[in-house]
Amino acid sequence: MHKDVDTLFSCLWEKYVSITPSAHKIHALLAGEESSDQIVNDHVAFRTFNLEKTALDKLAAHFLALGYQAKGHYNFEAKKLTAQHFEHPDETKPKVFISELRVAELSDTAQGIILDLVAQMDANVVINDDFLYSDRHWRLSKDDYETLLSESEYAAWLAAWGFQANHFTVSVNYLEQVQSLEAVNALLKKAGFVLNTSGGEIKGGKEVFLAQSSTMADKAEVTMDDEKLVIPSCFYEFAQRYAMPDGRLYQGFVAASADKIFESTNAK
Repeated sequence: MHKDVDTLFSCLWEKYVSITPSAHKIHALLAGEESSDQIVNDHVAFRTFNLEKTALDKLAAHFLALGYQAKGHYNFEAKKLTAQHFEHPDETKPKVFISELRVAELSDTAQGIILDLVAQMDANVVINDDFLYSDRHWRLSKDDYETLLSESEYAAWLAAWGFQANHFTVSVNYLEQVQSLEAVNALLKKAGFVLNTSGGEIKGGKEVFLAQSSTMADKAEVTMDDEKLVIPSCFYEFAQRYAMPDGRLYQGFVAASADKIFESTNAK
């Protein structure tokens, strides 16, 4: 396992920005030339299948070993997803949000494709230090990708990209140059970034103690058998947390908002 949390997130970030070039540009934009702001990461999210080799708890084990604790549970009925988030006792460390696709709820065709993909995977790779940023462990055809895409964007993304951070998240609470999510969105749009407008540019708000927005995913090249396709890769999220009645900042997630954030990797 990784020796410390910071080393793991550094490796995750390096992999993430390799297929999400807008992330560096957004960093520079939000920090500003005359600022020494450190962009604080609110949370990182992962996708997986709820199969024995790839179950949510297999990914979570890497974080639990580094002191993280299991917290909230979430259900996304329409997208056929189960999720859980994890927190570190040190609140300056990023939270982790892991979701898994309930494969058995898909069509027989889609189930067959996913089972064939995961069958190609060595069950032991999940315990390796680098598993959380190890890409995919199977061959994928364009036809199978497109079949999955027609039924579940989540399944298609995971089949194409495998295991890596689906998105990082800027904590708006720690920004000095821009101090609200509305201001962040305005700055991003002025710079030409396209925002996810599903459910509105801002999902949630002060009334649920968490407001979120996100860019639409970058596009990157991926190889499927002998073909190279340019498809949605990863996106950047922005979160502003509000104080609860007890005065503490809310640390959980809002399912209704997260449901729309998932759509940041939609192909259309």
